[in-house]
Amino acid sequence: MQTLTDATTEVFISKEDKYGAHNYHPLPVVLKKGKGVYVYDVEGKKYYDFLSAYSAVNQGHCHPKIIDALIEQSQKLTLTSRAFYNDQLGPYEEYITKYFGYDRVLPMNTGVEGGETAIKLCRRWGYAVKGIAENQAKIIFAEGNFWGRTLGAISSSTDESSRKQFGPFMPGYVIVPYNDLSALEKELQDPNVAGFMVEPIQGEAGVVIPDANYLKDAYELCKKHKVLFIADEVQTGIGRTGAKICCDHFGFKPDILILGKALSGGVLPVSAVLASDEIMLTIKPGEHGSTFGGNPLACAVATAALKVMEDEKLAENAMKMGALFRSILSKELLGSVPFVKEIRGMGLLNAIVIDKDEDAEKALKICLKMAENGLLAKPTHGHIIRFAPPLIINEKQIKEACSIISETIKSEYF
Repeated sequence: MQTLTDATTEVFISKEDKYGAHNYHPLPVVLKKGKGVYVYDVEGKKYYDFLSAYSAVNQGHCHPKIIDALIEQSQKLTLTSRAFYNDQLGPYEEYITKYFGYDRVLPMNTGVEGGETAIKLCRRWGYAVKGIAENQAKIIFAEGNFWGRTLGAISSSTDESSRKQFGPFMPGYVIVPYNDLSALEKELQDPNVAGFMVEPIQGEAGVVIPDANYLKDAYELCKKHKVLFIADEVQTGIGRTGAKICCDHFGFKPDILILGKALSGGVLPVSAVLASDEIMLTIKPGEHGSTFGGNPLACAVATAALKVMEDEKLAENAMKMGALFRSILSKELLGSVPFVKEIRGMGLLNAIVIDKDEDAEKALKICLKMAENGLLAKPTHGHIIRFAPPLIINEKQIKEACSIISETIKSEYF
């Protein structure tokens, strides 16, 4: 009888196919180990990880300082619930609020919980501070957004595959085109609007970057109409774009900041919503919470993860390595491979746009071939390949990875 220790890729894939829900369509690679910028499959093959668990592993796989914090705290106390105080939560709250420059934090677990929490806070502020009539508050979202697949999240989605046969949807949601200030300003005329929630760079949509003035001007419009600007930085935050948060590039601080993913370095689910006293203190005991939110283990891990970001200057490295990545691939591919239409990104959140008219499966074929060649990435929206390696990656590794990417893509053309 075959044991799991000697099972092949096909065995593990067949088990997931037989016993798991079919809500994902992974590449046929079964990973067993990760270290730094690399992951290894069950048959021992080594790959560059250029997805980083959708930017959850910014600090690299199994960073020793984060793992040490996990082990140390897990041997003392993992969970108390918020029925009691614990000795990790207060120090963590102090650290993260000072790190990002906010008055208060509300800790949760997953990114989508962070989004739900931010919307609840915004609605409550709308009623308690702005004076919106009960049950009339509206939240504006940018078209093409992605912040999860709860009913609340898909109510703001424009992706039909996320919405079909899951309705009815959340009321009070308004959707405007991304990167369209005039459309936003029109909706802001409504006095019942409490907030505008947006990803500074749309990740799942294909690393879509707005005009240079869009975010700052949108923030100013929100101020003008007494509307909260909510930045969904679950993917773009924690150094990914070359700054602590992406909004830093554009010179403003959002009213509500949502963080997740790399807040734990990929070790366990941790998310956070940061805001001012005026916003955060509208929530009273019993009105919002989570069994695991703010647990001692998560607090210790998140503190260690943020310290790694700071101590190792990973945001600065992301900016430098991202520029190198785009420069190399632009020289190698743009103009010489006709089906490569664009290379775009900021920091180490980047994408290659493939001509979808030539072959609808081209991006997937490239990703499968890259996996054979030792680099993992995944298409989004069919024709866009997103590249987001751990922020610890160095120049030598970037050049090696670019070589794999360019040679794989050229092999699909020449």
